[in-house]
Amino acid sequence: MIEIVETDAGTARITWHKAKKARLVLALGHGAGGGIEARDLQALAGTLPAHGVTVALVEQPWRVAGKKLAPAPQTLDTGWRGIWPALAGMELPVVPGGRSAGARVACRTAAELGAHAVLALSFPLHPPGKPEKSRAEELLGTGVPTLVVQGGNDPFGRPEEFPKGGYEMIEVPYGDHGFAIPKRAEITQERALEILTEGVVEWCASLG
Repeated sequence: MIEIVETDAGTARITWHKAKKARLVLALGHGAGGGIEARDLQALAGTLPAHGVTVALVEQPWRVAGKKLAPAPQTLDTGWRGIWPALAGMELPVVPGGRSAGARVACRTAAELGAHAVLALSFPLHPPGKPEKSRAEELLGTGVPTLVVQGGNDPFGRPEEFPKGGYEMIEVPYGDHGFAIPKRAEITQERALEILTEGVVEWCASLG
């Protein structure tokens, strides 16, 4: 089911993957260079509804408008705030999240929007090759239970680069920023996505 939502940043779009007996809504935003067709977002949307989690894949207004590049962070946050009433309207706890830039948006707005928890996929801890430009404050400032799922070879921040903090971490071995697995790796692409989805299912069950 597709829902069109008007926000102060433009028209957004939510693709709903509903659970029969939902206890949570997991709302996932996309990255700055791609959309909801990303392999991790699609894997979660295909897996979680069977475990009582409704998944809402959120397309930001810039993406709906057909633009190639994401706008400034404050514009992304405005778009996300605009879709929140549609998420909260399910009258279930809402867990915002997303991949890369979408994860940052979820972290930055979690406290003000009353998020139940946050799921950060491929959190871009720093620009590639620039570890001094850390975005750790966004991740550490959510104020709610937070799960990071990070590829072992993510150039935007490998798991061991992350500071200690009140969040959980799942590492997807060999994964890059899009959780792509090299052919020579000891695990398959399919197994990598299973590690991701199984970890998120378990975490969602722990949220109560």
